[in-house]
Amino acid sequence: MSKFAITLILFVTTIFGAKAQDFQGMAVYEVKTSTADMMKRVQSNPDITPEMQKMIEDRMRKAFEKTFILNFDKAASMYKEEEKLDAPGQGGGGMRMMMSVLGGGPIYKNVKTKSYAIANEFMGKEFLVKDSLPKIAWQMSGESRQIGGYNCFKATAVLPASKSDFRNFRFRGDKKDAPKDDKATADKKTNFMDEVEMPKDITVTAWYAPEIPVNQGPEKYWGLPGLILEVNDGKTIILCSKIVLNPKEKAVIKEPTSGQVVTQKEYDEIVTKKTEEMRQQWQRGGGHGQGRNMRFGG
Repeated sequence: MSKFAITLILFVTTIFGAKAQDFQGMAVYEVKTSTADMMKRVQSNPDITPEMQKMIEDRMRKAFEKTFILNFDKAASMYKEEEKLDAPGQGGGGMRMMMSVLGGGPIYKNVKTKSYAIANEFMGKEFLVKDSLPKIAWQMSGESRQIGGYNCFKATAVLPASKSDFRNFRFRGDKKDAPKDDKATADKKTNFMDEVEMPKDITVTAWYAPEIPVNQGPEKYWGLPGLILEVNDGKTIILCSKIVLNPKEKAVIKEPTSGQVVTQKEYDEIVTKKTEEMRQQWQRGGGHGQGRNMRFGG
């Protein structure tokens, strides 16, 4: 082989290697969590007027229907909510507290180091949750479908439900068949928090696109041989609506550094404890929400 041929091969290899290192993509995800059970209970409450129902429905839609942007390369990704200006009077008090735990803050994932970091604000305090990426035992399927022009394949997994993600709450069975003249039951129909529970596990269905060969995805989902374009856990659906590969303007994909550093387990325990304190304050206040302005001390 001539020196010219060897030089040409090295040149081409270097160029393509550099392009692979510079590879970056951007995906837009629409996230929607079902609120049908919650709204059913709101509508069945005779103390809530139609005007209040409309206000609650609008605020719930704002909290449970969001748009997120995932910027990714071969090794790392940053997933965060699309920036929007809040309307006056929106997202205050208890609603802001609820929204801070609906999927959390910006999520940085590094699939090479198998680690993640989430910048969360909870009850007025900033936390930096740092931990290892969860090992997801995906069960692959030959089932396929098209999403946005990409040929996607199905995978499923059973995962432990995150205790700090309020979207995982499920309502207990309806008590409508209980005796109406049971005074103890009547006295106990106090508060909303007693009607919900956290499941132990959730079953997740994902659709991934091998044509985009990165094992990234929205939130903490990862580990499939292609970008994850859709996730459905039975209550929340995350669906990719737009993909841009190698955009002209490269995004900065950098691990967050601000906030009190805690592990995922420690953060879950903090959220669980504060939620229980809020529930108890709600009970002491007769269900009128006197605990809604709780904050961390200091």
